[in-house]
Amino acid sequence: MSSPIAPSSPGLTLPVWVAGAAKAALKVLLGEAFDPEQQLCQGPDQPSLQVPVCSAAPLATDQALGISRCDPGPGLDLTRDLEIWVRVAWISASQPMLDLQAGEGVGRVGPAGEACLSGFARELLERNLLPLLPPGRGLVVQPILPLGRALAQRTSNAAFGVVDGLALIGTQAEVQRSAAPDQLQQVLADLGTLASDPSFQGRIVLVIGENGLDLARQRGLGPLLKVGNWLGPVLVAAAEAGVRDLLLLGYHGKLIKLAGGIFHTHHHLADGRLEVLVSLGLDIGLSADQLLQLRGAASVEEAFQALGADQSRALGQHLAAMVERRSQSYVARYGDWSMRIGAALFDRSRTLRWWGPEGEKRFFTLRD
Repeated sequence: MSSPIAPSSPGLTLPVWVAGAAKAALKVLLGEAFDPEQQLCQGPDQPSLQVPVCSAAPLATDQALGISRCDPGPGLDLTRDLEIWVRVAWISASQPMLDLQAGEGVGRVGPAGEACLSGFARELLERNLLPLLPPGRGLVVQPILPLGRALAQRTSNAAFGVVDGLALIGTQAEVQRSAAPDQLQQVLADLGTLASDPSFQGRIVLVIGENGLDLARQRGLGPLLKVGNWLGPVLVAAAEAGVRDLLLLGYHGKLIKLAGGIFHTHHHLADGRLEVLVSLGLDIGLSADQLLQLRGAASVEEAFQALGADQSRALGQHLAAMVERRSQSYVARYGDWSMRIGAALFDRSRTLRWWGPEGEKRFFTLRD
């Protein structure tokens, strides 16, 4: 194996580093010399990617291992310097095909424990590996993240049913910075474009991440704007842009921060979720024992599950109403606008559970 090579292409998502290591491993399996720079094709009309790879070598006559090291670019990111191994192995197949398997440290999802890969990750692997396969050969592709299981404990993966490791869920090659100022500027630019469209009717749905985006699309809600963690500035900008009805749609474990007056929701900057939940529980008259139970929960989801159905419903509805109230108060600090803010919250199963009074009144399509 060659000596590790320092990554020179910062700002790339985890699936890209996996694909780079996989291609390097496949090429040495085909008998080629190790190449520390792997070129990846993204698709038509998109630039190719030059991905540095640390090493690759055969493990046996029918399998090989490639290693890369993740460089997500500037900013706080727990995948920085994460070592990525990808084992590839020949299998018989009537036509070129990939058998994608979750190795140690890769998140699994569903009853069969399949590797949690985004469509982008799968397509990137297929686009760059399938053309290299000889006739009658398929390929096992098994990403391995030696530190993935430990790092996953610091994410919300488990809240969405992803277990045993990190999910390979990037939706594009370049890292999107939900906590970086340049990401805020892009969101504000997108908001301006949306609000200036002649067909704009003054309604908008803000989502934080991919789960909210998917749920909003399933519900036929729109127009949509994915805002990341910069909720406070975007709420004010929406009011300034003439938005009249705004819906905040998000995971309860994220939007609960707004109920506590925290309007930049990145976990590196502020938390306090369970403390906010205890305060809300006090508002609705939960007992001292129940409040202690909330305070000792491992997550917001676990806290809700520990309550009875009626109490859980009451607490969730109160949470949604408080998100609306605190958001409205936040915007009012900066001006007198007519924009009304609604909130709708979903749980880890991506089931819409609660909405505040404004959300229910102004976005009635949320009702099943």
